[in-house]
Amino acid sequence: MKKEFYTLDLFFLESDAQIAKAKLESEGIPAFIWEENLNYHTATSYSRIRLQVYKSQKDEALKVYEEIKSYARDKEGNLIVCPNCKATKSEKYYSRKGLFLKLFPFFESAKYRCMQCNFITRPEK
Repeated sequence: MKKEFYTLDLFFLESDAQIAKAKLESEGIPAFIWEENLNYHTATSYSRIRLQVYKSQKDEALKVYEEIKSYARDKEGNLIVCPNCKATKSEKYYSRKGLFLKLFPFFESAKYRCMQCNFITRPEK
């Protein structure tokens, strides 16, 4: 019998994926990390570390993951609001275009991607 997987989230850093995996497994949900040997030098916006669970446990995994998922906040500590759909579930986004930003991603200006509609925005100044 073939097992089907659901990608719970994509991570730039393996350590973030490992923390989420550990939480899922502590709740009795088997979790798997794909492409975990990528590092921030080789990762691009198209190749990130995938945290996956069995499709049959998708709903359980999403409930557990929502408890630990941290969404982007502004300088005052308020959740970033998507200007497109008004959702408060955004994460930091790095396009990493060009060799320089792939090698030194901390020089890239801050951007946020809405987890609901995938709209990319810059923070207000």
